[in-house]
Amino acid sequence: MKIEKDKVVSLTYELRIKDENGEQTLIETATKEQPMVFLFGASGLPEQFEDNLDGLSSGDAFSFSLDAEDGYGDFDPNAMVDLPKSVFEIEGSIPDNMLEEGNFIPMADNEGNQLQGRVIKVEEETVTMDFNHPLAGKELFFEGKVEEVREATSEEIDHGHVHGEGGHHH
Repeated sequence: MKIEKDKVVSLTYELRIKDENGEQTLIETATKEQPMVFLFGASGLPEQFEDNLDGLSSGDAFSFSLDAEDGYGDFDPNAMVDLPKSVFEIEGSIPDNMLEEGNFIPMADNEGNQLQGRVIKVEEETVTMDFNHPLAGKELFFEGKVEEVREATSEEIDHGHVHGEGGHHH
């Protein structure tokens, strides 16, 4: 069975990015025990990622790279925001260890959209947060294998995600 829209795809892969010396560094692995499983065409993954897998079958190997623009976009300096410390208070105080540099904190914008922010700097009155995707501005190098391709159930298609093993459980 070939990968195409509304198929459930299971992949194993290694993801590398270039470090400051230009060397490729492994940052993520999907194994046979914990593969990446997604509904092709509704994954929310970068479009070019899916384009590189389109038409492959179970057992096929793949190796491709995505530049920053086709991956998670360029680094946006406007996504670096200084927020008042009071934003992080829960019942009048800031939880211990929350505001440590490098921590990721789930937040919401004024419209209620969920965001992940990384603490960059903590000052007396403000906290500098980075709302860029952690892989923004990075070229991504994928190498792996298509482990399985199967028909999606009508419920998976209706819900827009995989159910069962490796997927979402209701």
